[in-house]
Amino acid sequence: MSDEYPINRLCAVFAVSRSGYYAWSQAPVSARRQREQLLRTKIALVHQQSRETYGSPRVTIELQRQGEQVGRHRVARLMHEDGLRGRQKRRYRVRTTDSAHSHPIAPNRLATLPAPTKPNQVWVSDLNYVPTDEGWLYVAGVLDRCTRCLVGWAMGSTLDTAVPLAALMMALRQRKPARGLIHHSDRGVQYASADYRATLADHGLIASMSRKGNCYDNAAMEAFWSSLKNELVHRRRFTTRAEARTAIFDYIEVFYNRTRRHSSLGYQSPLDYESTLN
Repeated sequence: MSDEYPINRLCAVFAVSRSGYYAWSQAPVSARRQREQLLRTKIALVHQQSRETYGSPRVTIELQRQGEQVGRHRVARLMHEDGLRGRQKRRYRVRTTDSAHSHPIAPNRLATLPAPTKPNQVWVSDLNYVPTDEGWLYVAGVLDRCTRCLVGWAMGSTLDTAVPLAALMMALRQRKPARGLIHHSDRGVQYASADYRATLADHGLIASMSRKGNCYDNAAMEAFWSSLKNELVHRRRFTTRAEARTAIFDYIEVFYNRTRRHSSLGYQSPLDYESTLN
């Protein structure tokens, strides 16, 4: 305000002496005020590093693991005052799979299995799509059910078996799982095809499929798609498929697997959580 109005007028309006005003303006910043300013800076940095997706719970956890003694309510207040918000999830509409084909359907083995306690015991797989100005980009993923790590992924411009098969092959090359791993998917023709079933059999993987019309049997994979859509896809427009590929690669390999904190993993990233199990 002093840039807009003379000091004399301001002092008169607020009934403050000029000497009192200058004493106040030149007083050193209190230790509490300095601490809060530093905390605001750290909050802003964590929020930026999360790609502006973290709300106060994850920001608080990150600060605490950096050694800051701070509570969630204080972080929430400072974020609100500074206009910082986590990425609000949209309602994720799960698409259903067209299973009208003549290929064999595997039973739902997840229904009778306990939750996995180690990596490479249960993988879940699915297909999704990302809009671009050139048309759809189809994305296939293979997710470790225990660690939530995306262990295999592939992208393509057509919705055929080659895309999910490439994601599976990536997972097999990187993880080299023991025989007997459960591989769960929906009933889509890509996962029921002869080529896909043969690859599973060749590597000793046991097929499992969701119940008809029940996509929530594959909830862990659907949760990944929800994160990808809310934290990346819904936030920008992709001109080309190549642009979308680059952004999705970066999201998976740089952010999701290595950095993004998951509440279901005790607010650890998938790879950090996996390291505690080995």
